Amino acid sequence: MTNEELIFTFKTLLRSKETLPMKAAIKRSHPADIGEALAHFSPQEVATLISLTPKKRRALVFGYMDHALQREVVEALEKPALVELVTHMPHDERVDLFQQLGEERQKVLMPALAKAEQEDIRKLTAYEEGTVGSIMTSDYAVLRSELTAQEAINHLRMVAPDRETIYQTFVINGDHQLLGTVSLKDLILAEPDTKVSDIMTLEPPFIRADAPDEEAAQLIAKYDLLALPVINGGEKLVGIVTHDDAMDVSKAEADEDFHRMGAVGDLSEPAHKGTVSALAVSMKDATISLLYRKRVFWLVLLVFGNIFSGAGIAYFEDTIAAYIALVFFLPLLVDSGGNAGSQSATLMVRALATGDVRLKDWGSMLGRELVVAGLLGATMAVAVSLLGIWRGGMEIALVVALTMQIVVIVGSVIGMSLPFLLSRLRLDPASASAPLITSIADAAGVVIYFAMATWILDIPAAL
Repeated sequence: MTNEELIFTFKTLLRSKETLPMKAAIKRSHPADIGEALAHFSPQEVATLISLTPKKRRALVFGYMDHALQREVVEALEKPALVELVTHMPHDERVDLFQQLGEERQKVLMPALAKAEQEDIRKLTAYEEGTVGSIMTSDYAVLRSELTAQEAINHLRMVAPDRETIYQTFVINGDHQLLGTVSLKDLILAEPDTKVSDIMTLEPPFIRADAPDEEAAQLIAKYDLLALPVINGGEKLVGIVTHDDAMDVSKAEADEDFHRMGAVGDLSEPAHKGTVSALAVSMKDATISLLYRKRVFWLVLLVFGNIFSGAGIAYFEDTIAAYIALVFFLPLLVDSGGNAGSQSATLMVRALATGDVRLKDWGSMLGRELVVAGLLGATMAVAVSLLGIWRGGMEIALVVALTMQIVVIVGSVIGMSLPFLLSRLRLDPASASAPLITSIADAAGVVIYFAMATWILDIPAAL
């Protein structure tokens, strides 16, 4: 069914309250499409539609809904319906939802859950936000190495309904320490009496629960894994990070980097008073107040940063007064330096974020950047020199061409080096935002331009 057909069906259901059409629509549609369609209804209406959804599909559909809508729907659900929904949710999604609830709602929900769910929530919420432990799930399948392939398949068949994935299974010893992994494909292809220990992969990639979550996403992408095992300080298996969770982390990291490079704070705000985690907000749903608060700080700060450009212009007033044609080229030159710096910063921030470039690579990257920036600057200098001859003659053309060459090199080096410097200071390299790079390059460009003009045109600088 198309999105429009689903919306029409749901509107009809809200009037009739019949369950059969709802079940038919759920059966024919993917949960992701249903979650998208439900975004067009109020939280109260979504709560009613969720209650008409078959129990086995309810948590699955809920997981594809927007997080902000999830929290609003939870507030509209009656306690029994909420408990049933949370109980059947995947472990990691259950914890994410629990952390977005207010303290009062958490206190109501927690005692109503079974002891196993309570312990699971306590264990997973103990990890700090941004760590692997905060995104992992304890909903995984394990095997013992002494089992045969047939016994392992029989075991997986029994536990499959309650596990997020069985396609990659983890082999442990009596102390719950990770010994290896085995895929369902290998178990099926093996002879029935083959031991798991004979077909499992030894020393698989793993990650510690207190590691940054983006490292898990990098490992999953590097080794093309369905799931990455997570161990604690005692080398015991405590959870897994699935590939879909890794994709969510990568998307969140990319969004955060783009926001910071645009000199915008994270588009998130507390989900509810007393909640543990912040609630991410999409650009479409962000309020005017949130957008203002996230953008105003850097813009005001950069206003004062641009005072240095004004001071440079004031210092060379005599040069400008003698050769008024120089003013024509000022925006062109300083913007070129800022543009070159923004390009370099964007490439370097992404390379550092993906691990393609390390801090130790700064020297070699600097050499390459100087060569590339030199070639770019020379090309742009030739182009702008023709305009310089037309506007002011050969001397002005020489000033403009040399300045273009230098400002492109300086801007590129600043844009490339600032992410490295921030990484060295253990700050996010994405903080090397385009507006910040542009402001620094602008101030440097003004000084370089008029200093070059003063030197070549033999006009003493104002003291």
